[in-house]
Amino acid sequence: MAKFRKKGTETAPEQSKSAARDEHEGNYSLQSKAVETLANADKEPAPQYSKEELNKYRSKKGFKIPKAVKILFLKAWMPGAVCFFILWGLGNYIGTQLDMMVVLGFVMGLVTDLLTNSIIRYFAETEGANDEWMMFPKKGLLSFFLNLIYGYVILLMVFMTYNRINIAANSMMGTTDQVVLGVEPIVFGLLCMAFDMLLIGIKRVFIMIFQDAKKKAAGEN
Repeated sequence: MAKFRKKGTETAPEQSKSAARDEHEGNYSLQSKAVETLANADKEPAPQYSKEELNKYRSKKGFKIPKAVKILFLKAWMPGAVCFFILWGLGNYIGTQLDMMVVLGFVMGLVTDLLTNSIIRYFAETEGANDEWMMFPKKGLLSFFLNLIYGYVILLMVFMTYNRINIAANSMMGTTDQVVLGVEPIVFGLLCMAFDMLLIGIKRVFIMIFQDAKKKAAGEN
């Protein structure tokens, strides 16, 4: 006996297969586009934002120590530490004052080049931003030897200041050979920082004069 099927029962499975096929193709197309987008992401140039725009999204909480304060403190603390460890620590082992000056100046120049200047560069937000705080900012063998000489220059100026103060104090009190202001780390470090910044300021003035003269010479030509 022949079996009869209801109308439309034969096309229903075909319609379901067609719909499933379309859905699968749509998902495959979306996935292909996503993979292509990720593959080409590194080829597109990254957007550039200004420093002011980036600062808007940085945390503003807490007290931020100004850069100048940090650098000046570093320039005073490092020579003070050298005075503590070398002048006070080795004072009983180094016989003459001249020998002590030689050792102290060498260590000051060494610390300036290898430690102080390196930390100042680390503080810089961009490369070269803190060069103005150093007498010889470029890293290299030449700067190393120049900083050694610079250490002796600073040391000589500091000890001349100590001598002048003691001579003036003895003159006012009517005494002779009395040490009114002895060498200790805090005042020693502050004097080193002051003379360092004085010489750096003089260097800046000469650079400005040279640059202005160069611009005027270029304008005349």
